[in-house]
Amino acid sequence: MIIRKEIDFSEPLTAEQIKMLEEMNKRPIVPDEDSPAYTREELERLKKVADQKRAEQRNQIVAVHLSPKSMEKAKSLGSSYPSILGRLLELALNNDNLLQQCL
Repeated sequence: MIIRKEIDFSEPLTAEQIKMLEEMNKRPIVPDEDSPAYTREELERLKKVADQKRAEQRNQIVAVHLSPKSMEKAKSLGSSYPSILGRLLELALNNDNLLQQCL
């Protein structure tokens, strides 16, 4: 049975809310078929997969020579201009027509 209670943490807790939270804290956490408990091995495997995914998504740092005009325009986009340049480059590399124009 699911019981839903909402607590506004911007207000001080009432005695009833404190008692409810203390009672909930005493109850065991019981996994069910929707959220089974993981074994230590499963947790390690999940951690390895997450670490590998993070490593694959990590950006590489490269030096690129830009004209003064291009650099001025890029900096005019704000402090996040390196991220914007990275996204522009990715879009251009995935656009065969644009890529052919640059070759």
